[in-house]
Amino acid sequence: MKMINVKAVLSCLALSAIVMSCSKDEVNENQDEINALEKEVSQDIKTMIDDIGLNQDFVKYDTFYYPDGSSEERLMVEEDVFMTETELQAFHKEHGVQEGGRQYSTTPLVSQGRNISIIGFTGGGGQGLSSKERTALQWAVNNYNRLSGVSISFTLTFGTDWQSKDMVVYRNPNQSGSGGSAGFPSNGNPFKFVQIYGLGNLDTNVIEHVITHEVGHSVGFRHTDWFSRQSCGQNVNEGGDVNYIPGTPNGFDPTSVMLACFSNNEDGEFNNNDIIALQFLY
Repeated sequence: MKMINVKAVLSCLALSAIVMSCSKDEVNENQDEINALEKEVSQDIKTMIDDIGLNQDFVKYDTFYYPDGSSEERLMVEEDVFMTETELQAFHKEHGVQEGGRQYSTTPLVSQGRNISIIGFTGGGGQGLSSKERTALQWAVNNYNRLSGVSISFTLTFGTDWQSKDMVVYRNPNQSGSGGSAGFPSNGNPFKFVQIYGLGNLDTNVIEHVITHEVGHSVGFRHTDWFSRQSCGQNVNEGGDVNYIPGTPNGFDPTSVMLACFSNNEDGEFNNNDIIALQFLY
């Protein structure tokens, strides 16, 4: 999920992706990351990406950082979803070829009735959440836990024992721009690693929005504007494994927390359609 400077959108519409600087190809001083970005994605990988219902035009290799600062190469899909090649192959084997033309959620979901243990990482090395980011995480968890008619719930703690938790939220100090990243559920489990970056100078409500959004991916939500990425000033269809949720709009929903890009005036709350979607899935 990338931040959009609303005032700059009109001057940047001709670009394929818009961030605060109107460029997503910022200079990275870490040569390993440069090499990862330049590595060519094979046609076999692109085919599997397409088969499971994600857009093969939005995939690249990037460096994925763990809360302890260690890293590995992973595939980055649609700008805020990470997976290893092994995870992609397992996902592809489990779910096969997905039919297109559907909206909002992935096919794999978290097991019904699941209580998800989630930890805000507080360790050092630049990965620990600031006081404001911890508050935003608490607000994001509250967004989910306060909903009636939803079977999944979250138990939030703060600390450094992230290995034993279902999900960990932490900072990535190596990522340029402002936003977050996560992944999709597998085997009934949520995606474990929720990263945020470049949010320190933003309002707590905006940080809440980003975390709520990335947790949404982790439990199975696609971008609300997958069909156009209109929130990013684009007109590109992400395509793929996107299942329509009854009772929600087919068109652009400008206040959804699951839009592909966000601005600096978000309130961090679900809109009514987000709530309908959660209640339908869980």
